[in-house]
Amino acid sequence: MKLFKKVVSVAAASAMAVSLLSGCGSSAPSDTYKIGSIGPATGGGAAYGTCVKNSIQIAVDEINQAGGINGKKIEYKFEDDELNAEKAVNAYNSLKDWGMQFLLGTVTSASSIAVSEKTKEDNMFQLTPSGSAADCVKYENVFRVCFSDPNQGIASADYIADNGLATKIGIIYDSSDVYSSGIYQKFAEEAALKGLEIVSAEAFNADNKTDFSVHIQKAKDNGAELVFLPIYYQEASLVLSQAATMDYSPKFFGCDGLDGLTAVKNFDESLAEGVMLLTPFAADATDDLTVNFVTKYKEQFGEVPNQFGADAYDAVYAVKAAIEKEGITPDMSVSDICEKMKKGMTEIEVAGLTGTITWDASGEPTKEPKAVVIENGSYKSMQ
Repeated sequence: MKLFKKVVSVAAASAMAVSLLSGCGSSAPSDTYKIGSIGPATGGGAAYGTCVKNSIQIAVDEINQAGGINGKKIEYKFEDDELNAEKAVNAYNSLKDWGMQFLLGTVTSASSIAVSEKTKEDNMFQLTPSGSAADCVKYENVFRVCFSDPNQGIASADYIADNGLATKIGIIYDSSDVYSSGIYQKFAEEAALKGLEIVSAEAFNADNKTDFSVHIQKAKDNGAELVFLPIYYQEASLVLSQAATMDYSPKFFGCDGLDGLTAVKNFDESLAEGVMLLTPFAADATDDLTVNFVTKYKEQFGEVPNQFGADAYDAVYAVKAAIEKEGITPDMSVSDICEKMKKGMTEIEVAGLTGTITWDASGEPTKEPKAVVIENGSYKSMQ
């Protein structure tokens, strides 16, 4: 009898242990859709990550207030990666322990690529709002909302040539950054096809990104009418400031990395006047969707949202549409959800803030590129 009781006790303890273990991480059944996101909310790139975080929250709140997805609500959690790929992987593991079923992230390319190695292993669906490097979507479980770096480079050269903005081009780019160098390479190739003359192409790297006097001087000496900046807004603010002190005022044209330029601390905003950038979102657009989004964002967060936030907002509605298309329920495994999402994403069309978007199986979006110009601190459509 004592032996029997001992066996029963061991069995009960084992069952309890299994029960406890099954409740950890993403294996626990859920009655809500759990969406996680990762990006830089502090440090470099915080203007991007914070806007992504806030914009996803607005979309999630809208959907939940309207009854959820197929009657089920969304839970949302954001993790700060401080613009660091290793910390992004740590953030992913934390969100996985929380029970994440869909990842909207990461915000930046290097972190997105690092995390995609983990989502591939777990077969978790990943939709990056703004990871633009080609390798961000190299695995079939990863999709993106933004244009890829190659596409941004090609579209920028086309826009400059087709609209007669300049014929002599100077370029300042970051050779240590996959985003910047990827755009630069395709821009240079397309510029040659379009008859644009690149009169200077000067690189900097992560260890030397504060003094651009040599880069600017070469563009000036070689008669560049327009300087192409496939870089981020922090470095761009320094380029503009230093160009002003050197009495050099060409046209400046960049991509989505310049979004956030007017919000740089201690930057003379007047120096951004006339800067052009390729972006699918303009906060001053008058369509109902944009007006409602911008109004909510201003009311809740006290500032104007950028394109990164618009991409993230659209990402939430893409997830919703694919879930509804494929009849995905929250109690499915992460892997089963991913398999259905991969199919669903290729069958939906999202009329979003950044245009009408469709996706193919490669994870790439199709939508119309747009350009804006900064006037009086605001983005004005050039279309």
